[in-house]
Amino acid sequence: WERCQRPRRNGINTAAGQGQQVGTQEKQVLGDVEMPLARRETETLFQEQPETGNQYLEDALLRSYLKTHLPPKVLEEVNQDLERFGNRLLTKIRPLGQECELNPPAFRQYDAWGRRVDHILTCSAWRRIKEIAAEEGLIAEAYERRYSNWSRLHQAVKLYLFSSSSGGFNCPLAMTDGAAKVIEALGIPGSLKNAFDHLTSRDPKKFWTSGQWMTERRGGSDVANGTETVARKQPDGTYRLYGFKWFTSAADSDVALTLARVEDAEGRVKEGSGGLSLFFLKVRDEEGKLNSIRVQRLKDKLGTRQMATAELWLRGATAELISAEGRGVASISNMLNVTRIHNIIGAVASMRRMISLSREYARRRVAFGKLLKDHPLHMQTIARMEVQTRGAFLLLMEIVHLLGLVETNMASEQDQLLLRLLIPVAKLYTGKQASAVVVEAMESFGGQGYMEDTGLPVIVRDTLVLSIWEGTTNILSLDVLRSLTKSEGQVMAVFFSTVQKKLELASSTAKLERAARRTRDALSSLVRFTQAAGTKPAVTMELAARDFSYALARIYAVGRPQVERSAVCANGARRTCLCSPFRWCNQELCPVATEAEHSSYRAEEALADSALVYDGSVARAGQ
Repeated sequence: WERCQRPRRNGINTAAGQGQQVGTQEKQVLGDVEMPLARRETETLFQEQPETGNQYLEDALLRSYLKTHLPPKVLEEVNQDLERFGNRLLTKIRPLGQECELNPPAFRQYDAWGRRVDHILTCSAWRRIKEIAAEEGLIAEAYERRYSNWSRLHQAVKLYLFSSSSGGFNCPLAMTDGAAKVIEALGIPGSLKNAFDHLTSRDPKKFWTSGQWMTERRGGSDVANGTETVARKQPDGTYRLYGFKWFTSAADSDVALTLARVEDAEGRVKEGSGGLSLFFLKVRDEEGKLNSIRVQRLKDKLGTRQMATAELWLRGATAELISAEGRGVASISNMLNVTRIHNIIGAVASMRRMISLSREYARRRVAFGKLLKDHPLHMQTIARMEVQTRGAFLLLMEIVHLLGLVETNMASEQDQLLLRLLIPVAKLYTGKQASAVVVEAMESFGGQGYMEDTGLPVIVRDTLVLSIWEGTTNILSLDVLRSLTKSEGQVMAVFFSTVQKKLELASSTAKLERAARRTRDALSSLVRFTQAAGTKPAVTMELAARDFSYALARIYAVGRPQVERSAVCANGARRTCLCSPFRWCNQELCPVATEAEHSSYRAEEALADSALVYDGSVARAGQ
């Protein structure tokens, strides 16, 4: 379906006349089924391909969020930009993304005469998407700050729309954004000004992408003990890097950031995280030759096959030390925050894409004598996926809003603490959430969902990596505990007070009062668990870290839909706007202890109750 789109009027499917069209399709399909086999001219599959239009115009939640939060002038300009971008995604970018899936990168180690060249070959569509990314300002938007603190949110929304159509190019953009953020945090020193300008350029001829080369043979997340690469200082002040990088995503990038240990005069290095420094390097020199880098091979991955991931030998690569010596891990914290936010964006985007296709398919597929949309259980399943996606979307919007405040020096100390907590919480939770949702959505297509040429398996494979990239679930759960320890409990105090304020606002809407009450009960149980854990051995909290992080994600996400629905309903929206918070509160929100489990169940019940406030049936919610 995704690789052979049927023509659309003006490139966009419209709702007008859709019911009549579906009725005609249903009659034709049923008529074909009744026709004797001998009378059929050709053998065809009696199912209609789902077709979606402009992603922005079809995303009611996104448009509602922007209308509620953006200042009027900003909203007007952003709305025009996103509608235009949605059309470009549909007509230009998505076909390019599909071409990237069909033409993955290849590695040519030697030329015809036996000379080693180590060329990573990418298709023309991949290179064209890079140009479009520059033209659309998918990195530049966040650093130009045309809309002050709303610029980061504008960028995130464009990336959210772009992600599922990008043919995997969202990954190089994540690392490019992270590199630009590191350089900006360093004050854009003179030696890096040219690189920053290239990384944030809107000119396709000047735009650079960046890799991040952190993973080595001994591990990924444990960079303190896994980094073996050494850096030797040269008389001119530059460094030469020697080592093996085991997993380098977007290996065709122009530049990279990497960690290495600086050798002293005797050739010794300092072990542990205190011995790591951050370096910037160009992948190729001015003549296009590799910077003393050898490509060992391309990785054979389960998904994200559109993007070149390689094993690289650094054999004296020229690099610039950009952090204080021994402060490499601290210097990449800004980069990790940005790349983890990109991971969240990818997770939410993949959920939204699969649900959009599943919902559209339900309007077309006839089974047991009626369309799937008329089967209550089928639509209940879609509604449950929708609620998960809405909760994740609002959590994402909260994070990028906070980041925008921090980047424009408008954030309070509480905002900064909350951002520090929510990034790992949302990354670990949405990564797992996305995997579950896209697999459930694939199932909604029956056997067709398992067919490679529908394009659905690609989305599933590419989504599965999101719980691994930028920190696995357990690694990030421990990072959440570190944020609590380093802040001496302040971050939890901010979390509890923020959720309480959101619940107070939600309680002002009568239909949301029940969901708010159950969420409040779950929050109280989490408070009690946190207090009790403080008196237990450290291993107790470590064992609970994963469930504790899930509880934080679910409880905070409860508050967002309730506040959003409260604000929207105050503006005269229909009662259907109350579904999401009630459905959300019906899941287990706080699974970290016996008391907390009760609180989590209460919060899930509250969200489920909210889902039941949909006008009429769950099937209508799916429509």
